[in-house]
Amino acid sequence: METSKSKPHAVIVSSPGVGRLVCDLELGNRLVTDHSFQVTFFVVLDCQATAGESQLIQSAEAQKLLHIVVLPPVDLSGQVEPSTPIFTRLASLMREIRPTLRSAFSALKPTPSALVVDILGTPALEVAEEFHMLKYVFVTSAWPLASMLYAPILDKEVEGEYVDQKEPIRLPGCMSVLPEDLADPMLNRTKPEYNSFLQVALEMRKSDGVLVNTWEDLDAATLTAMREEESYGSAPVYAVGPLIRVAGPAASRSKLLDWLDEQPVESVLYISFGSLGVLSAQQITELAWGLELSRQKFMWVLRPPTPSKKKDDASADRSRGDENALDHLPDGFLERTHSLGLVVTQWAPQSEILGHRSTGGFLSHCGWNSSLESILSGVPMIAWPLYAEQKMNATKLAEEVGVAVRPKIAPTKGVVGREEIEILVRKVMAEPEGKAMRARVKELKISGEKALTPGGSSFNAVSQLAKQMHQSEASAVSH
Repeated sequence: METSKSKPHAVIVSSPGVGRLVCDLELGNRLVTDHSFQVTFFVVLDCQATAGESQLIQSAEAQKLLHIVVLPPVDLSGQVEPSTPIFTRLASLMREIRPTLRSAFSALKPTPSALVVDILGTPALEVAEEFHMLKYVFVTSAWPLASMLYAPILDKEVEGEYVDQKEPIRLPGCMSVLPEDLADPMLNRTKPEYNSFLQVALEMRKSDGVLVNTWEDLDAATLTAMREEESYGSAPVYAVGPLIRVAGPAASRSKLLDWLDEQPVESVLYISFGSLGVLSAQQITELAWGLELSRQKFMWVLRPPTPSKKKDDASADRSRGDENALDHLPDGFLERTHSLGLVVTQWAPQSEILGHRSTGGFLSHCGWNSSLESILSGVPMIAWPLYAEQKMNATKLAEEVGVAVRPKIAPTKGVVGREEIEILVRKVMAEPEGKAMRARVKELKISGEKALTPGGSSFNAVSQLAKQMHQSEASAVSH
């Protein structure tokens, strides 16, 4: 494939997972449309593409902005068990894909000037080094990035398990973090995923830069600390967001939007826990009663509960059918709440729902993609973190940014009762605190949109990257 000498050529390698694929594709699209990059996009799959991944790939191919290559799946059956935690499994997958990447890079003429990987793709950075390419890591949110870059320091300073520490964990530039709110791989230092996590942190520190899906106004203190504190290492940090999937024209308009059209402005609470989020049967019951008691309008994307007791296996049953999801609601719930809300057991167009004038709140798992979608739609949140970095995101959104409320008991530690759910829902949807959060989130929406426009902080950060790549290409030519 021939490349234009006037355009910096970047390769993006996306590891398996809908959330990472969404972010990586949006980064690629921005590089092409706003900064005249040429982007070759390699998709790595875990055995085979899920329906969500396939849909994203097809949509991206239809836009014809990126040259997309889906790499052959790697068989890990002889190396990892089905029960192996996702972080360790995908880190192994990204190590095993390196020979394939090496061959793929060799076929690109001239050699691209830079490689961008997501947080699980750091094993590929050594391949970029072989080809004398600049190497960058693209990460979702700033606090989890800070915890990862700082992990080698904590590993030496903290004795015993993090969860046994009596005091909160201090990360420069962030609010102190409760030990149990650290990323899941850090919660048990005896497990292989802890070492995998540390390895990723060390590889990230050796990169030519870390791109993070935020903007200067949202994370000023954390970004400054990561750039100035020696303890975070020397890799430059670039805020390039907010990058979210923009809702495009659908083949057919969802009936859910028709229902929203009939509701008053900012009156509906949207409830969704992401593609992997599941609640226990008891928690589904309590949430249903809390919604009914609140008497607020709602749209709830409901999935069947998982019988798994392991956090790392919480997504194992996500492929089960949804035919029994409604069976877990209290008797008569649908009839009693018929005038208030909808319970949805199929896919829902989240971007369009959050952007609808009738949506006034979002009960969310606090995945960063969903959090940014909510902010850029001007919608405050009820933070309900379930796994991975969501707990840190929830703390930031509720306690630092002031655009979310959260339960007193962490959903990962126990069942949140109906009375508290009623209070949280009414607080966001009907009380002065919710009104104040709505005003704050709308300010952030304007700030985030401005960051991406020419002259904005994130636009300028990517322009800086383009300049580096041009200089790298010029240096390679002169040698």
